Amino acid sequence: MRKVFHELKVFLGEIWEKRGLIWSLAKNDFKAQFAGSFFGILWQFVLPVVTMFVFWFVFTTFKSQPVDDIPFMAWFVPAYVPWMFFTESMNGTTSSLYTYSYLVKKIRFRTALLPLVKITTCLLINVFFIGFIFLIEIVYQVHLTWYCLQFLYYYAGLILFSIGLGWLLASVSVLFKDTAPLVNVVTQLGFWLTPIFWIVDSMPPWVQMLEKVNPMYYVTKGFRDSFLYNIGFWNYPGQTIFFWCLVLFMLSLGAYVFHKLRPHFADVL
Repeated sequence: MRKVFHELKVFLGEIWEKRGLIWSLAKNDFKAQFAGSFFGILWQFVLPVVTMFVFWFVFTTFKSQPVDDIPFMAWFVPAYVPWMFFTESMNGTTSSLYTYSYLVKKIRFRTALLPLVKITTCLLINVFFIGFIFLIEIVYQVHLTWYCLQFLYYYAGLILFSIGLGWLLASVSVLFKDTAPLVNVVTQLGFWLTPIFWIVDSMPPWVQMLEKVNPMYYVTKGFRDSFLYNIGFWNYPGQTIFFWCLVLFMLSLGAYVFHKLRPHFADVL
């Protein structure tokens, strides 16, 4: 266990030390995604925005009442935006070692940084949608208070959890080729199981209990609490402690598995 925490400490230290390199690779990755495309970066925003408005049309057409007297779009978007970041980062980190296989084969390059490049790229895109949350709340005349700044806290937790899970998925995908499609299936299923467009309070008690084990429940609910309900994270001490224990566990597990499998990366790739 001591070795695991030591490796995690080394990983996090190198993240800070090589932050400039991560940023540079992320910008190049961001540009490469849209190279040769006529509309370029617009494609990265069109699908999520269209998805939001499809949900808005369906639920405002077939639902007679807003959620908690809040217009559906204003209620839906704050939970959907962090979910978008999570799914994009998971899909990106899973294939990150394949994408940068030429760097993996360099002996002196710290391969643990590569999943973070994908997460940073997703962060660059998701910043636009954070602004979109504020725009939607203003359009629907939702009163914003200082609680809305709390999204930075939930964002930090989400990023750290994504780093740990990203290390795990990236390393496993090198040896298990079906990891990427499996992650895609799980995230699709996770969208419907996470209370992003439905209300968890209306579910049976056992469903509510299961939902609270889901880390994305804590994050999506936290975004809504920040932008809509003006509730601080300190009001849920039990859930907060559980979430951060889960984050620490995932970081440790991801660091450990990545460290164990790293010697095999260059040979397999």
